[in-house]
Amino acid sequence: MDLKGKSVLITGAGKRIGAGLAKAIAARGAKVGIHYNRSKKEAEAVAKAIEKKGGVAFLVQGDISNAKDCGRIVTETAQALGGLHVLINNAAVFFKTPLFQTTEKDWNTTLDTNLKGAFFCAQTAAKVMKKNGGKIINIADWASDRPSRDYLPYCISKAGIIALTKGLARALAPNITVNAIAPGTILLPEDCDEEEKKMLINRTPLKRIGDPKDVINAVLFLLEGTDFMTGSTLVVDGGRLIA
Repeated sequence: MDLKGKSVLITGAGKRIGAGLAKAIAARGAKVGIHYNRSKKEAEAVAKAIEKKGGVAFLVQGDISNAKDCGRIVTETAQALGGLHVLINNAAVFFKTPLFQTTEKDWNTTLDTNLKGAFFCAQTAAKVMKKNGGKIINIADWASDRPSRDYLPYCISKAGIIALTKGLARALAPNITVNAIAPGTILLPEDCDEEEKKMLINRTPLKRIGDPKDVINAVLFLLEGTDFMTGSTLVVDGGRLIA
């Protein structure tokens, strides 16, 4: 796919990897829909950075744990940008949920945001893309294959993302490809201390924390580098999965 002039929606694009994806894809000449829920100021800063370099950015707010909002987010973006060629399901929540302290609210918040949101965004996006084709990329996690006891709802939601990727790939072929990226430790949580950081590095065969560019480049490969992959998951984890 040549991204120049294409319309791309990225959920959770106000911060962290989502913000990096928005800027990198806009730099390729694409028109970018920047979705956010509560991170309005951060999303506005991303849009301004894109527009400053001559790019096109559209801001759209919504709660992707709500199916109606998912449909609206995709529809409004497609209308504003003149169609939709790419959806990147990036938005997610991530917080500790030890087994015996996890509440129903924790479960619902995590699964609804991370998995239900991706499903319903993809559902509407596929309707828009159906005629001319397109690409959907879901951001999973390496831990979907090796779930942590302190983050079970999160890991389960990301395992669901990989199943969703395979199912959508079958349902939407041949006009729409669907793939996933499974990052390892890329950006540390804000509450991560030095001891935990050292532990994460020691558990990674490449002995370092990943860079957002590692994930961004993987996404760009799926967009620009090949049109002959669907239902696949690229693991970008520094070797955590084999450690």
